[in-house]
Amino acid sequence: MANGSPETWKENLNNTMICPECKEFPPNLKEEFSSGDMVCGSCGLVLGDRIVDTRSEWRTFSNDDQGNDDPSRVGDGANPLLNGSQLQTSIAFNDGANGRSRDLHRAQNKATHDKSTKTLLAAYKELGAFCDSISIPPNVGGYAKHLFKKVDDAKAFKGKSQDTIIAGCLFIACRQLGVPRTFREIFALTKVSKAEIGRIFKALEKFFDSENRKKKVMAEEAGELINAEDDYVAKQSVDPKALCNRFCNQLGLNFRITTISQNIAEKADKVGSLAGRSPLSIAAACIYTASHLMGQPKSPKEISGVAGVSDGTIRTAYKLMYPMREQLIDSEWLGEGKGDLSALPAA
Repeated sequence: MANGSPETWKENLNNTMICPECKEFPPNLKEEFSSGDMVCGSCGLVLGDRIVDTRSEWRTFSNDDQGNDDPSRVGDGANPLLNGSQLQTSIAFNDGANGRSRDLHRAQNKATHDKSTKTLLAAYKELGAFCDSISIPPNVGGYAKHLFKKVDDAKAFKGKSQDTIIAGCLFIACRQLGVPRTFREIFALTKVSKAEIGRIFKALEKFFDSENRKKKVMAEEAGELINAEDDYVAKQSVDPKALCNRFCNQLGLNFRITTISQNIAEKADKVGSLAGRSPLSIAAACIYTASHLMGQPKSPKEISGVAGVSDGTIRTAYKLMYPMREQLIDSEWLGEGKGDLSALPAA
């Protein structure tokens, strides 16, 4: 009913298959895909043939091969990190008596050889190995591969070696996803010099920033929405507070000392007592202070083993912090016998 007036009559043009014997409505029809017939479920009368089976095929082909290895007839999903449609057929190598399969395998490899894909796969394999060796989360490795793919698609930095670009992408991915690594740690992992990592890092930052601006301009011209999650935002340098958490974990220090060292690092940044010092030396000096304050002292040599700075550097940074110890250390950490300010070594 619309506005109180009766609805106009319309002819039903839908074609409905009904069994001429049963004449049931709605009809009780069954599809027998094994025979390709449409059958009435009440009386068994065949109403149609050559029915197309639209279900997924889960047939196995293990009996078709001598090795019974059950080869899959369905390929993997497309990998967005690789080029091309990725729908090419691969001919397996089987060393038969006549050697024809070997010749076919070799000819197929020559016909479908893609140098760019081979380069990408080698880079992804290397990035994956680096991430596994230092226990970096999988999402960092995936983001580093995404960054490398951007550089490869743009054909940028042709004069740079692939190892240098891999090191720069890994450094940026760690910083972007909140698990920063220092130049020294990336150097120890990739064997690319710290100076070269610093140069490629600055160049990559400019490249990704310019690509981001181009993408925004193109999206605005096309009238498309801009996804803020895809924006590349340059991060600040490594925060000593983030390094304290990782170094304390490697030293086996408890959560209380970790929290105190992070707070000292945050206050030292505001006070400016360690201005100009590297984040590594600041984090090491804060851990040195917090461990002595809470009665679990760690020597500069022990801390230098995980922080990657010399024990002399740690002592120098501690000497700059010592005169401001009362400003850096909260009184609540000293109450109820939790910490002892007199336990701090004299500078």
